[in-house]
Amino acid sequence: LLGNVSRSKLPSSVGVFSRQFCAANYQYILTEKKGPKQNVALITLNRPKALNALCDALMTELGTAVNNFERDQSIGAIVITGSEKAFAAGADIKEMLNQTYSNNIKFSLLEHWSNVAKCKKPIIAAVNGYALGGGCELAMMCDIIYAGEKARFGQPEIIIGTIPGAGGTQRIARSCGKSKAMEICLTGDQFTAQEAEKMGLVSKVFPTDKLVEEALKLGEKIASHSPLMIQLCKEAVNVAFETSLQEGLRFEKRAFYATFATDDRKEGMSAFVEKRAPNFKNN
Repeated sequence: LLGNVSRSKLPSSVGVFSRQFCAANYQYILTEKKGPKQNVALITLNRPKALNALCDALMTELGTAVNNFERDQSIGAIVITGSEKAFAAGADIKEMLNQTYSNNIKFSLLEHWSNVAKCKKPIIAAVNGYALGGGCELAMMCDIIYAGEKARFGQPEIIIGTIPGAGGTQRIARSCGKSKAMEICLTGDQFTAQEAEKMGLVSKVFPTDKLVEEALKLGEKIASHSPLMIQLCKEAVNVAFETSLQEGLRFEKRAFYATFATDDRKEGMSAFVEKRAPNFKNN
């Protein structure tokens, strides 16, 4: 599955963090800053000969890029995409073929994939083409999924004698319910972008050639708000998937109360009352 892949285009240098980005020389991803304010990061999976199969090196680079953009104060949201043919066709099966149970335990196979899910900034998956197995799991690690009209999703691990190992059984069940999760994971069948939207896995579906543009627009809108409030709100929504309703309501209320200790809450409400645009400082 390995092939010759072009090196990434490097983002412009702005401050310490941008200089760190310029030092990165990715082989399997492209990174750039987008939007009029250059406040949305675009990460493109770039392993075309393998349909963006998620080899260890690609996922290591992706985790590094996500972590760097998380620390970059100029970035308010991140978009991850692939090609029109494939977001990611799955994990690299040839790379996994001779893995053993003991090595999986000792070296925590796939553990570093969770860097995407742990990011405190919002991540939008812009999915065109195939998002199968690990590709579907990667999309579900993101906070919002936008799909092109020809995108296809699935968890086909059962077909090759294994099961999902990076969140497939868990995140589909939480998004779509037990019955759909069972059907998807036990058959290995693919499903369309339209079906994914209907079952709640995908937020919106767009024409293939408009997908990334729409995902970037969403990122720009999110990035226009207070980064501190975006982080708190994302955390509160995620807690809903981790705890009971009553515990979640308590967490939300305390996070809401905490916003009143911030400058951005005061600025936002003052701007609303004074009928002007807010000037958030992330404080």
